[in-house]
Amino acid sequence: MSEQLSDLTSALCENAPAQYKDLKVLMLNCTLTRSPRISHTEGLLEVAQAIYEANGVEAEIIRPVDFEIAAGLEEDYSGKDGYERDDWPQIQARVDACDILIIGTSVWLGEKSSVCNRVLERMYGYTHKFNDKGQYRDYGKVGATLITGNEDGVKHCAMNILFSLSHIGYTVPPQADAGWMGEAGPGPSYMDPGSGGPQNDFTNRNTTFLVWNTLHLARMLKDAGGIPGHGNQPDVWDAGCQTGFHSPEHRR
Repeated sequence: MSEQLSDLTSALCENAPAQYKDLKVLMLNCTLTRSPRISHTEGLLEVAQAIYEANGVEAEIIRPVDFEIAAGLEEDYSGKDGYERDDWPQIQARVDACDILIIGTSVWLGEKSSVCNRVLERMYGYTHKFNDKGQYRDYGKVGATLITGNEDGVKHCAMNILFSLSHIGYTVPPQADAGWMGEAGPGPSYMDPGSGGPQNDFTNRNTTFLVWNTLHLARMLKDAGGIPGHGNQPDVWDAGCQTGFHSPEHRR
């Protein structure tokens, strides 16, 4: 984090409208690069992580590419379909424990990474389960995305990622995406010397807005006990108690 951004963060934290220490943030860095090699996407995620931690928030970054994650929509493929192991359930447990989920990805061929696709697919495989209000399980969680690359594509990838999160139950705040793109074609990536990435004012501004907006929204949702369980419960709908609609069984 630059000195300027650090000073601004300190000032904002001193005047924060609420406390956020009970919130948990999980950042899934969907880079194609395994640890311990450098990940440029992780460099940007660490900017957000520093702001979260300055507010006393627990913020963890993990790379799904470091795990064995089977392809598909089942909850656990261990010992199934030719897979000896499936590490996704342990990642899903961390997803379930967080209040804020940040999906980080690099851009390849104008799209989010293949790892990012697999992560979203596996998350989607859990959406048949409900929370304690009878809503889809991810209601009440906040989602956002951070993106890096050397070609245009931030907004395109953000549209897909944020829609995917919203579709499965996440609440998306204003300014829920930020990214850094280098020049078109081969050139320095975000963390490379001379790239200008970590010093980019536009990227740092949007990343800061993203962090604070996710904190504000997560605080409101947690204090309110999540989203009210009214008019959004699948089992109630399936039982014929559709809000404002007549059940087909009672038509005449």
